[in-house]
Amino acid sequence: MQQEATKWYAVQTKTSREKYVAEILRGKGYEEFLPLYRSRRKWSDRIKELELPLFPGYVFCRFDAGRRLPVLTTPGVLMIVGNGRVPLPVEDVEIEALRAVVRSRLQAQPWPYLQVGQRVRIEGSPLSGMEGILLELKNSCRIVVSVNLLQRSVAVEVDHNWVRPIGPAPRAPERALTASAVLGKQIA
Repeated sequence: MQQEATKWYAVQTKTSREKYVAEILRGKGYEEFLPLYRSRRKWSDRIKELELPLFPGYVFCRFDAGRRLPVLTTPGVLMIVGNGRVPLPVEDVEIEALRAVVRSRLQAQPWPYLQVGQRVRIEGSPLSGMEGILLELKNSCRIVVSVNLLQRSVAVEVDHNWVRPIGPAPRAPERALTASAVLGKQIA
């Protein structure tokens, strides 16, 4: 498939059909990306490790927006995220940041989309050069990587020493934050 005319799009899927849709899109010759994370689930009789989508209900797919019908008619696909009937592309830099998170094998998990917080860059780690929003939770340091189009985010735990600020500290939020999450921790 020609890469010049193609862009990444977020394809919304039916509930729990992300892996199925990704497999069919791959079979149709599309470049797809389904970022997964590992999660331990406990039942009454056992504990099992599962691979779950970082963005439940979505698969990323690279295609020419003018030729989207084969994507839309894929079983399990609900729609392509966009503005009305016009699909909106996901930024390449956001896809590459997600790929870096998955390749790093660091512990990642879905995270609520954040609009406030300190912008930071990672240095001296497998994620060097990646930018995100710093979040501190229970004495651990996490970087939040966002896909703006979906208004969804992924958090990855990193060492405090890897993080360097790249933007000004945010103003205090107008609403109170809970004690479990403190946004915008400044680093000296």
